[in-house]
Amino acid sequence: MVQHESECRREIELAPDVPAKRGMKQLRPQSSRVRAVLIAGPTASGKSALAIRLAREWNGVIINADALQVYSCWRVLTARPSREDEDLVPHLLYGHVAWNSHYSVGSWLEDIQQALQRAGDRLPVLVGGTGLYFNALTSGLAPIPPIPSTVRKRAEELERNSGPGALLDTLRTQDPDTFFLIDHRNPARIRRAWEVLIATGRGLASWHEEKVEAVIQPDNAARLLVEADREWLAERIQRRAEWMMANGALRECSAMQANWNPGLPSSQALGAAEIMSHLQNGISMDETISQISAVTRRYAKRQRTWFRSKMACWQKVQAEEIATQSQLPQTVLATIYGQAAATG
Repeated sequence: MVQHESECRREIELAPDVPAKRGMKQLRPQSSRVRAVLIAGPTASGKSALAIRLAREWNGVIINADALQVYSCWRVLTARPSREDEDLVPHLLYGHVAWNSHYSVGSWLEDIQQALQRAGDRLPVLVGGTGLYFNALTSGLAPIPPIPSTVRKRAEELERNSGPGALLDTLRTQDPDTFFLIDHRNPARIRRAWEVLIATGRGLASWHEEKVEAVIQPDNAARLLVEADREWLAERIQRRAEWMMANGALRECSAMQANWNPGLPSSQALGAAEIMSHLQNGISMDETISQISAVTRRYAKRQRTWFRSKMACWQKVQAEEIATQSQLPQTVLATIYGQAAATG
């Protein structure tokens, strides 16, 4: 049963501001309950800008919670923070993974624990659009063994020769519980479910019944979900696609042409396949931008659906407020202070 927002709110007590280095303020919880600020939201909604403002205000460190911004080959294509942004506040877990790595939720959870230790006295601000990362962070993750490279290669070959439908057929007949749970439009999720079934003999749904303790308990964090009007977000997505094509995305994809493998997790970056088609098949620049915008809008729609289903208890923050207000939105401040409503 989905909880109402009023049932999800909880009180967080904070001590008065404590001056920090370079005149910043520092969050000082009166108890160990407040460990981090978590910011989720659809792509291009402005959540990274919110994270930077929060981190600057509260002497924080920004930690990546996006599955594709971890790859070293994609800075522009995945809209990773710019070098100027990284100079403003510390950023962790961005671009630290090689293009050919099979980086998983489990890999991120291992890295996140080290990142939280590196944060030290700074406030950790985790931001990204990968809902599975946040779910694993606050709910725990099933102890699934590593997938052998031979199984990964079998999955890639089967998908390359017969398409994702062949993997889905196996799940439909041998693991129906997982088949009905996963997103059939997400090849990476389909491949992961198939690999787990073949490698372990157990379905992903079965494994998820076994979870270890969460890294951060939900009540130990201020949880913010950025929401955006569909048309407003579509315009932002279009502008981002145009900007990326003019500011380095082509160069990044050109550098990856010799190593391009559609089956790799890094190749799931939005726009990568479309730009590769432009480079290899002569698709026009305008058509490429249109395709990138369209695939990104579809992805944002799936994100919003997932967030509505899984993050009903998170405090909603309107993207338009982030974009237009010079100060932190009152809903953000109220959530951090644990108030049911913003004070005047």
